[in-house]
Amino acid sequence: MAQPIVIAVPKGRILAEAAPLLARAGVEPEPAFADEDSRALRFATNRPDIDLIRVRAFDVATFVAHGAAQLGIVGSDVLAEFDYPELYAPIDLGIGHCRLSVAEPAALAAGDDPRGWSHVRVATKYPHVTKRHFAARGVQAECVKLNGAMELAPTLGLAPRIVDLVSSGRTLRENGLVEVETIAEVTSRLIVNRAAFKTRAELVPLVEAFRRAVVGAAAA
Repeated sequence: MAQPIVIAVPKGRILAEAAPLLARAGVEPEPAFADEDSRALRFATNRPDIDLIRVRAFDVATFVAHGAAQLGIVGSDVLAEFDYPELYAPIDLGIGHCRLSVAEPAALAAGDDPRGWSHVRVATKYPHVTKRHFAARGVQAECVKLNGAMELAPTLGLAPRIVDLVSSGRTLRENGLVEVETIAEVTSRLIVNRAAFKTRAELVPLVEAFRRAVVGAAAA
């Protein structure tokens, strides 16, 4: 018997948005999957040939790129940061809308113009995307790698600016920061391991089921 297809999905905000798309694609996880307090990481579904794993957003791309999962749902920000050649991203799922932005303290922003920067020091978990973005216009970016609590960096003197995902902007405002530049608009994508897509024929109809689910969601 063939090993089940494993779909990697991210914990947190995107999970709630992904659930209706999974259902439209014919994949309904066991009840424990929706329980944020559950310590389980792998879940059965209504289909014996499909399992789900729930991991950190940044790890979704790694699991799929290395073939531990065959499909995944992940933000375009993560794809840009890792740029794995093993990944194929055939579908924009139209969920997880946010943006990757540069932010700084409001007092600094009052007299600041990003167009005049020649060197920036930023705290971010996106060092590769950040450096590429600034290098494209001749700005040297010094990145301090953080995995969270980015908003603390300016107030504690770690870096005067941050590059992070922004949705409503509430977290920035509550920490005295304002956006001064948008690096990229972000949405979540369906990703597929390229090798698996070529060797496991059952992935093709599953990808098409997701494509139909996105069209159906847009029309609803």
